[in-house]
Amino acid sequence: MRGVETRIQEIRHRIFKEVASMAYHTEWPVDKKMEELPYSIIPGEKGNFRNDVFLERAIVGERLRLAMGLENRGASEHAPISDGIEAADKAETYYTPPLINVIKFACNACPEKRVHVTDGCQGCLAHPCMEVCPKGAVSLDRTTGRSIIDQDKCIKCGRCASVCSYNAIIVQERPCKKACGMDAISSDENGCADIDYDKCVSCGQCLVNCPFGAIADKSQIFQVIRAIQSGEKVYAAVAPAFVGQFGPKVTPEKLRAAMQALGFADVFEVAIGADLCAKQEAEDFLKEVPEELPFMATSCCPAWSMMAKKLFPDHANCISMALTPMTLTARLIKKHTPNAKVVFIGPCAAKKLEAMRKSVRSEVDFVLTFEEMAGIFDAKDVNLEEMEENPGGVNDASTDGRNFAVAGGVAQAVVDVIKRDHPEREIKVANAEGLKDCRMLLKMATLGKYPGYLLEGMACPGGCVAGAGTMQPIKKSQTAVNLYAAKANHKTSSETEYVKELDKLVED
Repeated sequence: MRGVETRIQEIRHRIFKEVASMAYHTEWPVDKKMEELPYSIIPGEKGNFRNDVFLERAIVGERLRLAMGLENRGASEHAPISDGIEAADKAETYYTPPLINVIKFACNACPEKRVHVTDGCQGCLAHPCMEVCPKGAVSLDRTTGRSIIDQDKCIKCGRCASVCSYNAIIVQERPCKKACGMDAISSDENGCADIDYDKCVSCGQCLVNCPFGAIADKSQIFQVIRAIQSGEKVYAAVAPAFVGQFGPKVTPEKLRAAMQALGFADVFEVAIGADLCAKQEAEDFLKEVPEELPFMATSCCPAWSMMAKKLFPDHANCISMALTPMTLTARLIKKHTPNAKVVFIGPCAAKKLEAMRKSVRSEVDFVLTFEEMAGIFDAKDVNLEEMEENPGGVNDASTDGRNFAVAGGVAQAVVDVIKRDHPEREIKVANAEGLKDCRMLLKMATLGKYPGYLLEGMACPGGCVAGAGTMQPIKKSQTAVNLYAAKANHKTSSETEYVKELDKLVED
């Protein structure tokens, strides 16, 4: 639904804006303001989106809690919205698991999967749906002439739907479950969506595909603003997918000016870290494949790499050990400014999970999505399109580094680095988008189908530009990134100035 301003996006944006406004305009503690917000967001006597205004406010209240980084609660828990608010101002409680949460009383309890005969059935004479059903679950309603399905017999194969000339039979699947490439979503005792966190890799695809807005992730909007207000030197590390996310007229120079207007010390493109990552993965590939490893998989997508390690533990060593662009960029910033705080701003929910790791926590202090950042801009009435451009900054990134944001771009960057120094070397590549296809790619690789290959996996179909924290149509974002990448001063990742610092950053 990216690029479509639905009521869910409207509520999400309003909540992010209000949380930022609390940080900017409300004295601590903010409990009183937090209790008032559901009434200002959902005013009046009648609900705007559901029939029950009280239910709407309750859902908004839980979304506010999650946006403050607090734990999700059920309808049976009796406590004010601001319960435990003091934790929101403590660094050690940021992103207390789980990151992705189901607000149970917002869930529609959709059927996990069912085959349904719609009113489009014409009661045709042929009834091919009855003929192809392997379980005899489709029969004829002799009163109406229409087909009916015995759900107790139906195995949800969908054959009846595929042969219906009128497309009158549909296969309905719970959107969040369908979007989950890890099969981590099932139903609880009340039929509501339930996440198995042992399987979940926090890709966030369930979040953006739930049409009831019942799934939300935690945020650090409040904490980032508090860090800036406290006088910390806070740097923004902006992911390559940023192009076009804040409007077609918002140039990188305008974005830099807007970030500095909010109090950020400066803005770095994470594409420079992508260049470092491509260089490191190229070196590792040349050294290890196929002599030590049967294949090597890229490391930059945390949901993809976590999926690989969860489902294929015997081949975990085949996932590149290279540091991710986010971590490398943060290390670069802190090398030059040791006391800096780093905020990664990107498209990805899984990057929040990556930043929770102890090995990354010291490098990346906060993670925000583009959508959350837009709420901060609105809270401060920052009009990015009207900003005067502020050129400069540390943007010595390559075309390949900037194209990390688009599916296929990571592998291409690694190949180009290798080809530059070893033009005779043939590099075979296979890639997949979406965790279902990623799982199949890795399965085939473990069975020997891709000997000596470089494998690229992207949890989000389309690449990082399709992440859960993006706001623009995916194809439009891909085009914008490609056009911006083409303007880079260097084509290949190994040509940039910062590649010289890779050895030092990796040693650290």
